[in-house]
Amino acid sequence: MKTDTPAAGAGQPCAAVRRGRPRSEAAEQAIFAAVEDLMAGGTALSELTIEGIAAAAGVGKATIYRRWPNKEALLVDVVSRLEVPMPAPTDGTARDHLIEMIDYMRRRGLAKRSRWVLKAALGQMQSLPDLYSAYRDRVIKPRREAGLALIRRAMDEGVLRTDLDVELLGDMLMGPILYRSILWDDSDLEDPDLARRMVDSLLEGLAPHAASGSRS
Repeated sequence: MKTDTPAAGAGQPCAAVRRGRPRSEAAEQAIFAAVEDLMAGGTALSELTIEGIAAAAGVGKATIYRRWPNKEALLVDVVSRLEVPMPAPTDGTARDHLIEMIDYMRRRGLAKRSRWVLKAALGQMQSLPDLYSAYRDRVIKPRREAGLALIRRAMDEGVLRTDLDVELLGDMLMGPILYRSILWDDSDLEDPDLARRMVDSLLEGLAPHAASGSRS
């Protein structure tokens, strides 16, 4: 019997390490769920407090502050979690990647329509400068930079004219899908071919003259 004791004891520290991470993940998921439930119950973002979130999640305030420095950082993570995740990079041309990005925005618009908690959160952010600033820096700016990088790549590949303003092209590319997904609630975002049609319409009009002539 004694010969079995060291083996069992040797396994216990490893088991304890394995149990630690799930507990941490469980606490984080409970915090996320608490914020979503509070919002679903009608609590506005401005009314949420660390104390109230901790109580709803069944954790201490210290558990939240170990993960997020303030309420704004936590809420940005919550809203980002509700959104459609950014597509992973794939092989393909600049055109392929532009279509993937616009299609991501199309699917994000669909998610916002189907998840009113997300729609409410994004709407309320406009009146909360600190939260909106954090969301813009953490989420909006990286997405915009990713789109501008794709436009620069399209120029390098000869798909787009190189004498045009990159940021203006970014607005021309992303503006229509943002309009359809944010301002025009009745637009047909269910069309899986919408992103391709949008990108190709832009590329046809802004292609270098030689390339444009070869397509006609």
